[in-house]
Amino acid sequence: MAAKTNYNVNGKNYFRVSASFGRDSNGKLIRKYFYGKSEKEAKKKLEEYKDSLKKGLILDKDLFIYPLMKEWLFEIVRNRIKESTFDRYEDIFRNYIKTAPFAYTLIKDIRGIDIQKYYNNLYKNGKSSGRIQRVNKLLKQFFNYAYIEGYILKNPVLNVSIPGTKEKIKKEVEIFDKDELNKILNYEKEDLIKYISIVAFTTGMRIGEILGLSENDIDFNKKVIHINRIVACYTKIDGDTRKKVKVLQSPKTKYSTRDIPLPDNLIPILNKVKSIKLKNKLKAGGSYNKEYSDLYFLTEDGNLIYPSNLNKSWKFFLARLDIPYKKFHSLRHTYATMQFRSNIPLKTVSKLLGHSKIDITANTYTHVLKEDLDKSADIFNVLKMC
Repeated sequence: MAAKTNYNVNGKNYFRVSASFGRDSNGKLIRKYFYGKSEKEAKKKLEEYKDSLKKGLILDKDLFIYPLMKEWLFEIVRNRIKESTFDRYEDIFRNYIKTAPFAYTLIKDIRGIDIQKYYNNLYKNGKSSGRIQRVNKLLKQFFNYAYIEGYILKNPVLNVSIPGTKEKIKKEVEIFDKDELNKILNYEKEDLIKYISIVAFTTGMRIGEILGLSENDIDFNKKVIHINRIVACYTKIDGDTRKKVKVLQSPKTKYSTRDIPLPDNLIPILNKVKSIKLKNKLKAGGSYNKEYSDLYFLTEDGNLIYPSNLNKSWKFFLARLDIPYKKFHSLRHTYATMQFRSNIPLKTVSKLLGHSKIDITANTYTHVLKEDLDKSADIFNVLKMC
């Protein structure tokens, strides 16, 4: 038997129930209508609405996920993070949220299964688990905001799983062997990439930290390097305008701001770099940029170096030395590995690397962990190049 209905819209039959919810500012009764294929379904929607009101859920606004998330990202989040971080967030939002099948779903109607299906489809189409994890991290923050504002009753991504994580096999980090490091050390030309790479594998500093290294950061008396700034590159977004910029800024986390030992044999290297900088300054004359004159590593005209440009130089440098290509970051892995092989304790290496958690260090270098010693190894001595 056909379900009983009492209302028709565009030729379709529904059952409609109504209820009053107070009065508006003009004293007019606020009446709402609920529709279903049957009386039971319509009344169920009415009860769900009443229940949601009791819990403080905001239901009367047509809040779609994409527009609301854009407003949250640009008006709230942007004010409390660095522009370089905002660049990464905006990239994820533009490429994965704006184009998601649930982008124009009412936020009150979104379900975890909708997001799970989207993640599964991304993975099926070649997106990595790591990339999907970053999408999930941003969505989780957004839905937490939506929950606090009363737009949803619970965060829909809390029980969503990231596809591919179980089958992911952790690869051992790539490192340079002693012969390859000696080739870099013994390279005859005064090439800036040579000195940058030496700083990397003798200190474990990240590429952005090295490019942001200032003469004021070196305490020659106490043999300490103070790491408190980095060179960062990101896309600056101003309305519809997007522009690549490079800036000096504080490190990503408080743990990245740290003091590390200055190896004795790195001192003459830094002096050579200062000499190269002086030659470039004299050669460029009035066109030399004096804004960053205290930094060690600059372009020939005194500007900040793009890390991406450095990576290109690094590739050609290795080719000239007949060294198989490894990422520049492998120099940092080499430093950490040699510390462990010299019996330096896990906690010490973690602090030297500027990791936020000791687990990060342990999980990255489990294959080389050794017993503890409370000191830092001088990589020059390890290589017997003193």
